Amino acid sequence: MAKQAITFESIMTSLQKKEYAPVYMLMGEEPYYIDKISDYIENNVLSEAEREFNQMVIYGKDVENMASVIAAAKRYPMMAPHQVIIIKEAQHISNYDDLVFYLQKPQPTTILVFCHKYKALDKRKKVCLELAKSGIVFESKKLYENQIPSFISNLLKTKQLQIELKAANMLAEFLGNDLERIVNEVYKLIASGKIQNNCITADLVEKNIGISKDYNNFELVNALAYHQVLKSNRIVDYFGKNKKNNPLILTISVLFNFFTNLLQLHRLTDKSQMGIASALGINPFFVKDYLEASRHYSYAKVVFIIDFIRETDAKSKGFKNASVGENDLLRELIFKILH
Repeated sequence: MAKQAITFESIMTSLQKKEYAPVYMLMGEEPYYIDKISDYIENNVLSEAEREFNQMVIYGKDVENMASVIAAAKRYPMMAPHQVIIIKEAQHISNYDDLVFYLQKPQPTTILVFCHKYKALDKRKKVCLELAKSGIVFESKKLYENQIPSFISNLLKTKQLQIELKAANMLAEFLGNDLERIVNEVYKLIASGKIQNNCITADLVEKNIGISKDYNNFELVNALAYHQVLKSNRIVDYFGKNKKNNPLILTISVLFNFFTNLLQLHRLTDKSQMGIASALGINPFFVKDYLEASRHYSYAKVVFIIDFIRETDAKSKGFKNASVGENDLLRELIFKILH
């Protein structure tokens, strides 16, 4: 039987059931999930009285060598079922190979947690293989941009709240895939006390976050998909007047993602709603927009558009462009897309 994948949800479920592993290697580019797991362990495994003698929080920069970590891990807890050792910023520790022998027979009453942020250990190394045998290895990966609206929606469900799809996409576009920043902004909206009918709307996001619900990259893509020339140009004009909140590099990225998806759609044999949503990794709600765009932009036209986008990206970075400003570059790109 295939081993069940280690996920954030599966780890949290086990922790809430008080099912603990002797070692946790929490590693990867996305710090949000690493912090959530380690914070739960820090605040819930031991009682407040037990923590005084049985819980240590160490920073990787302060660890002289792995031997000192192992020595601490081999100690027995005092008047508690476990001792907890959490090593934050564990990416600063270099000699992980020295941990191998401890992992072959870890102290069962110790919960040793490594918070190895922003990068992952090489899973082919012996230390990782031993970690997987005796403990939990969790790689926290950055979410793709198209996964962010679902993340926001699921986050709000835990608070018995909902969010309009358009509002979720506005937040995703504006905040990117920095989960900590997204969570902070969502919690600010909740704390504002202005949510009505338990639902965050596009109007609420516009008024409290400062994102226009009518003039943003989400609406620009929609206007282009339906070949709405006037609406597209109005949005470009708005971007030119509000450059700080609408950087060209973000617009180029959004357009590139949309048209590369559209190119893929043209190649699909299964053009059912679920077939397209699955192949492109998008919400089924947006399939109709892609189908509409496919009627306005042929396969050959999309190939040219992607070339135009790449050319604009290069010019925005100064390549073969000494004087054309960002707004003029975007205006030229939108003209080429629509004509």
